[in-house]
Amino acid sequence: MKLNPTTEWAHVDSQAKDDTSDSDSDQDNGDIDTIFQTNEDLVVKGKSKLLPGLLEYARLVDGNAQDPSHGPINSIPFHRNGQLLLTAGLDKKLRFFQIDGKRNTKIQTIFLDDCPIRKASFTPDDSQVILSGRRKFFYSLDLVKAKTDKIGPLVGREEKSLESFEISPDSKTIAFIGNEGYILLVSTKTKELIGTLKMNGTARALTFANGGQQLLSIGGDGQIYHWDLRTMTCFHKGVDEGCIIGAALTTTPTGNLFAAGSDNGIVNVYNRDEFLDGNKKPVKTIENLTTKIDFMKFNHDAHILAVCSSMKNNNMKLVHIPSFTVFSNWPPANRNL
Repeated sequence: MKLNPTTEWAHVDSQAKDDTSDSDSDQDNGDIDTIFQTNEDLVVKGKSKLLPGLLEYARLVDGNAQDPSHGPINSIPFHRNGQLLLTAGLDKKLRFFQIDGKRNTKIQTIFLDDCPIRKASFTPDDSQVILSGRRKFFYSLDLVKAKTDKIGPLVGREEKSLESFEISPDSKTIAFIGNEGYILLVSTKTKELIGTLKMNGTARALTFANGGQQLLSIGGDGQIYHWDLRTMTCFHKGVDEGCIIGAALTTTPTGNLFAAGSDNGIVNVYNRDEFLDGNKKPVKTIENLTTKIDFMKFNHDAHILAVCSSMKNNNMKLVHIPSFTVFSNWPPANRNL
């Protein structure tokens, strides 16, 4: 992972702060200038392939040790350079930390007085942070201008909540889960509604593929939909094996594999080309969890798949993808996740 050069948004001047009318921000004394000015690798790259069985890891200082949240944290995205961590949750605050594993200096806090945050995410080009809660509107934080904008309700739609969304890998589109099986496509640039997709039943989870040209969705009917966003059409639909209600979706960075998680804790991993060709059998079914899957994510080289359920403590597993086996020493003993 190579780090980016300097990022202009970190230099917040007084004028930019004045422009942020709907947020209160305070800035700590972190050395912001140094965050984006190194090309040092944060992750040591080993020459050997990741082996199954036991996972090597080390406990570091808590990322938000300098300013813990006063409520549940729902999002902890990293900036692409790997040195900037954002925490966001129900206390309505965004906190930015410089992550070095030792001090993890807090840089800035931004307060949104009308939105307990359910999700926060950097756009892949790191120009913005998109924030949402159980509200008819969402927020966009421009990281270059250090300006927060409130967007919505979306014209022509009567959504009760825009709390669930995904951002395309090309940073052009935000896909929100809407009411009654609707998926709302919003331009990241203009923040305008540019299209809608309609599933049978309800929509529960989304994930982009093919660099943002395609979208996968799953919902209350247990069907996995493949959408072509250039034509706004569904070009394939297939049942997730053994699934009654879909709950989570994720794809590998290359898009060759995707994983579908269900309400009963089952995770199926599919070869995407085979699935589209009519072979609906998963290459692996992961049955280590027994409650609703809330979150799944492949790591950058698709050697690890993280799956978790918030319905029980420590309900998180890390799966070694080449062998499709679970790392036996995760989660750590005597740790409450």
